[in-house]
Amino acid sequence: MITFFASIVALVLGYFIYGKIVERSFGADGNKPTPALTKNDGVDFVPMSWPKIFLIQFLNIAGLGPIFGAIAGALWGPIAFIWIVFGSIFAGAVHDYFSGMLSVRHGGASIPEVVGKYLGVGFKNFMRFFAVILLILVGVVFIKGPASILNNLTGLNVTMLISIIFVYYLIATMVPIDKLIGKIYPVFGLTLLIMAFGIAGAMVFGGFEIPELSATTLSNLHANSGDYPVFPLLFITIACGAISGFHSTQSPLMARCITNEKQGRKIFYGTMIAEGIVALIWAAAAMAFFGGVRELGSTMAQDGHNAAWAVNEISNGLLGKIGGFLAIIGVVAAPITSGDTAFRSARLTIADSLGLKQGNIRKRLMITLPLFLVGFILTQVNFTIIWRYFGWANQTLATLVLWTSAVYLMKQGKSFWIALIPAIFMTAVITSYILIAPEGFSLPQVPSYVAGIGAAIVSVGLFFMMRYKVRQVAVVPVEK
Repeated sequence: MITFFASIVALVLGYFIYGKIVERSFGADGNKPTPALTKNDGVDFVPMSWPKIFLIQFLNIAGLGPIFGAIAGALWGPIAFIWIVFGSIFAGAVHDYFSGMLSVRHGGASIPEVVGKYLGVGFKNFMRFFAVILLILVGVVFIKGPASILNNLTGLNVTMLISIIFVYYLIATMVPIDKLIGKIYPVFGLTLLIMAFGIAGAMVFGGFEIPELSATTLSNLHANSGDYPVFPLLFITIACGAISGFHSTQSPLMARCITNEKQGRKIFYGTMIAEGIVALIWAAAAMAFFGGVRELGSTMAQDGHNAAWAVNEISNGLLGKIGGFLAIIGVVAAPITSGDTAFRSARLTIADSLGLKQGNIRKRLMITLPLFLVGFILTQVNFTIIWRYFGWANQTLATLVLWTSAVYLMKQGKSFWIALIPAIFMTAVITSYILIAPEGFSLPQVPSYVAGIGAAIVSVGLFFMMRYKVRQVAVVPVEK
């Protein structure tokens, strides 16, 4: 268990050491008034305490991501630990911190508006469309998944369950954020954390053997390693446990509620580290509970043995009846509570694009009802093929936010490397993935890698061209 414990320690140290570096680079100022105070509208801009915001943000960005993604990532073996640790500290937490704090600095703006300010109008319009589509997909999938599970548990009609969840979504999307989300989300967020630490404790004290990183295991242990290379597939599979563009759509929700910029490191950087720890626990549990990486692969290859099944087996096996109850909370409540904030974020993104203030309930309904109509139609469609693209779309969004963060730091005359390096890496990942993946172009690996590296080099070139132009404009000629 040395690798497992070392990974957790590394994540905690990352928060205290690298998190401070990121905060210092951004220049968080505790004396600046935040949008929660200057724009308090009693609906979306509502001051709340940072511990409550932390738990809401954690649940918003987590859902099933750090559980299902980590279990799928465990199929590659202990090498998954490396991506979770380094991805969370140097990419995901940086991404989450800047997406939240840039929103704070720009009046609680949605992420497309922030991206447009630094990457241009073209990117802003693209992001408006891209983000809303992504959010609707997230919301719909987080309806169908829990509805199917509840159908198996209760026998109730799936369509009826979908309708019930939609009614809840409508209420949660419309009412002031502190009236429903602010009250129940901290409870579910805490439950998700307790569930993870309960699993970790059961593994440690139950004598389960977690695979260690070694010269032998530091390789691709996937049962289908030829078709599933570590780069770039692992970096797309483990998204929420390392870096996820979906988080950037959620951070502005809490950016409208924090009362001090110094809370940003706890809320945005800290929740990503917490999610990384949860992902580590579930990746380790998946490898250990089924007897090893190979055994996990053969088990998951059986019909019906998906991530939800694995969560139920691990929870019941390690925690008994309590585990079974927590598993239901994890695979039903968690996605529902991420789905409703996805729709809420979609409403706010559209509102920001159209310049519609959301204090009036009629204006909220103008956006919300069409959104839910589209969402309901999508629940009637089998979009399994479309959903395959979610992982790539999710990481593409994250990459754009990292580039935005790098440009912001550059224009502020600050060190931009903390955002630039992960942006370069993720550019290579998303380019290589869409070329290699079956849902992409199914090209051979070598030319795909070359194209990925090429895309990263071109992006770096464009970045430094922009930097040169910014520095030229900043030079003020001296009058003789």
